[in-house]
Amino acid sequence: MIQIPKGCKDILPAQSKKWQFLETKARAAAEQYGFREIRTPVFEHTELFARGVGETSDVVTKEMYTFLDKGGRSVTLRPEGTAGVARAFLENGLQGGALPFKAYYLISAFRYERPQAGRLREFHQFGAELYGSAAPYADAETICLADGFLRSIGLKKYALELNSVGCPTCRAAYSKALRDYFRPHLAEMCPDCNVRFEKNPMRMLDCKVEECKKWTAGAPRMLDYLCPDCRAHFEEVKDLLDGAGISYTVNPSIVRGLDYYTRTVFEFTSDAAGAQGTILGGGRYDGLLAQLGEANVPAVGFAAGMERLLMVMEAEGAPMPEDEGINCYLLGMDAASRSRAFVLAEELRAHGISCETDLVGRSVKAQFKYADKRGARFVVTIGQNELEEGAAEVKDMRASSSERVKFEELAQYFMIRR
Repeated sequence: MIQIPKGCKDILPAQSKKWQFLETKARAAAEQYGFREIRTPVFEHTELFARGVGETSDVVTKEMYTFLDKGGRSVTLRPEGTAGVARAFLENGLQGGALPFKAYYLISAFRYERPQAGRLREFHQFGAELYGSAAPYADAETICLADGFLRSIGLKKYALELNSVGCPTCRAAYSKALRDYFRPHLAEMCPDCNVRFEKNPMRMLDCKVEECKKWTAGAPRMLDYLCPDCRAHFEEVKDLLDGAGISYTVNPSIVRGLDYYTRTVFEFTSDAAGAQGTILGGGRYDGLLAQLGEANVPAVGFAAGMERLLMVMEAEGAPMPEDEGINCYLLGMDAASRSRAFVLAEELRAHGISCETDLVGRSVKAQFKYADKRGARFVVTIGQNELEEGAAEVKDMRASSSERVKFEELAQYFMIRR
């Protein structure tokens, strides 16, 4: 038997209601703030991610699914959503429209990494992007949107952590300070950190290797190197969040995993599903669109892993809908009554009533068993007597009661009881 690829997971009908609930909450939260959905291709030219995500990031250097198409062009399955949205924004001339531009997405993405709980090679993200405002208000509103979304799905045990990673001006001095600090310890650090030391020493702060962590813990802090503009920006973001009643802590260790971040970075974390982990993260990336070859357009956004969110929701006991089954099952006792049941089922569906009827020629007993497995609230029985009378026997499976209902009144009967 052919099996699913490693790091992928089927979302079966029994779990789909939970996913639909989460997606509905995501759409509602985003649209409440004026964001509208954008859909971009599952694969893009590899150059987009190399230039946009950053050549020194782990995503680009280790985790992308990249291949040559039949025309010999290098294409990559998207490892995240932001670069594709930025490309669509520029390619479609949206910078010439009303700004700020606000868009959200619900996507599948792909990274070749070790599968673990809540982290798969094909995973799903909810993300939001705001282009065209450099003001701290945009940072604060994006964080408020993220916080409101997490509250809307019933989460309570999470924390918001903030940091600023500055701008190219102040980061130059910080990168020098990091190199001065790490240089004596390079021999004790992992090969990846030795590469990052030359290309982007800030990436060293995000290393997960235990031997490296003991050195990164004492590294200089970006907050001590912020230029006056970046410091003022960060202070105003915090003031706005204070005014909105959003609780947070400043965590100087946050750098995020992608190279395009500038100034504000943030993470919502939770330990409800085990070890402390990020459930939603983002920040500002004012230089991203310039890296893609256009005039500088300021931007801020976030993304959340849907698999991780569902794990945390379940761990917290957040309310999630279950599949309630179908509204009714129409049971035919013989060939003629099955034909009538088929027609009645179509009439009920035309009124928005979910129902099923026999498709495989089951016995009456087997049809009752099937209706029970499908969670039918009502079973509508039709036999020869019912055909002659023009009325069906309707049994309420919850109340264990039954009554006679005329065929032409069935739709109204079920609409009242939905």
